[in-house]
Amino acid sequence: MVRIKMENNIAIIKQGKVENIIVASDDFAATLTEETVNVTGKEVAIGFSYFNGVFTAPVKTLEEKTAEEKEWRDYELKASDFIVPLTDHPQHAAYMTYRQELRDYPAQQDFPNGTRPVKP
Repeated sequence: MVRIKMENNIAIIKQGKVENIIVASDDFAATLTEETVNVTGKEVAIGFSYFNGVFTAPVKTLEEKTAEEKEWRDYELKASDFIVPLTDHPQHAAYMTYRQELRDYPAQQDFPNGTRPVKP
């Protein structure tokens, strides 16, 4: 009988953090010198903390969250630039309102944790 080795998602843990996730068999993972955990089917990513069998997502700093939200906002403005000169477009007014909401978004009292504007 031939034994089939299953491939799994294996997290490599160093100093309590997921350093890498590889696709390998449990047999291969057992040969590694680092701590490994089979994370197949689990929501785990590089940078997560690992302690007592529990994975925890990293908490973003206010500066990281602010930069992420401004990057999203800038992308949305750029992606909707096409509509500005198309004054006869059926959604022109809705997009112009959306673009203004995007520009106002960082001024929200609870930014960057507020509600993102919704694309028409």
